[in-house]
Amino acid sequence: MEKLNEILSRLEGKVVSSRVPEVTHSEGVSPKTRLLPDRHPNRDFFVADLLDWALKDDRHTMEHPMFSLSKKPDHRVRHYEHNGNTVTIKPGSDGLANIWDKDILIYAVSQLVEGLNQGREIHRTVRITAYDLLVSTNRHTGGGDYEQLASAFGRLSGTRIETNIATNGERIRHGFGLLDEWRIIEKTPASGRMVAVEITLSRWLYNAVIAREILTLSRDYFRLGGGLERRLYELARKHCGQQAKWTISMELLQKKSGSGDLLKRFRAAVKRLVVTDSLPDYRMHHDPESDNVTFYTKNPKKLAESLAKTEAPYGLQRPMNE
Repeated sequence: MEKLNEILSRLEGKVVSSRVPEVTHSEGVSPKTRLLPDRHPNRDFFVADLLDWALKDDRHTMEHPMFSLSKKPDHRVRHYEHNGNTVTIKPGSDGLANIWDKDILIYAVSQLVEGLNQGREIHRTVRITAYDLLVSTNRHTGGGDYEQLASAFGRLSGTRIETNIATNGERIRHGFGLLDEWRIIEKTPASGRMVAVEITLSRWLYNAVIAREILTLSRDYFRLGGGLERRLYELARKHCGQQAKWTISMELLQKKSGSGDLLKRFRAAVKRLVVTDSLPDYRMHHDPESDNVTFYTKNPKKLAESLAKTEAPYGLQRPMNE
């Protein structure tokens, strides 16, 4: 077995080419950078302070496909079952909440966790300043963007969840909305645009926060433009954890992502993302023979330490089936 320092030297800066061959352009997949620009590089002091919070998301919505991956209205009822966990997602009249709507929940969860870390008392109802939310989630701040926020609140409260997944040891056996309630509590006198809003999280999500069933996300998550990119990053972050790599079959990856595409179209989309390499913290590799996808850390030291602990060659990890 190689010494750790030798592995570090060999892997630093070239781990992909040495162990994990990428999809090449000759396979008909053209590279295209999809990471969005930082839309607010010069922030005021208050918003900059908000961005010092660690970005947090709950493990359960990261694990299970509860959000649409499209901005188009989605009125399908979805049912997901895996290893005894079941989730049924029913859209409201405005359609299913999508993965961009989830930014609101991530922002609220991050605010609550920061409160816990500072020893403050927290509640399910959270007051949010609309401008701070837009800037912190890397959105534009025009009039239409405030209107889109209002639509997102409606989809989050209208989408109903039925699940047996426990949070903080408690199973919610009835249907609940991703938001229990939202209301605008302040508007600008001139335009009537929302300034501040109060949202009440579902007890199911709030229980996850109280139990700290959460994970830290990269700030670049909000710079991912595609729904599938965001979903794959969530899955990689959830399943890699402290591991350096995670392998899963393409078929199961599609199921866990919540994609409604045909498998061949989903596979093509994943191969494009292998080429763009835009996921924060993780790279991807598709093995065409096994049709498995491997996510692995972009941290060469962490990857080298993982390799040093095993004699098995990289890429031979058994695909996830649980």
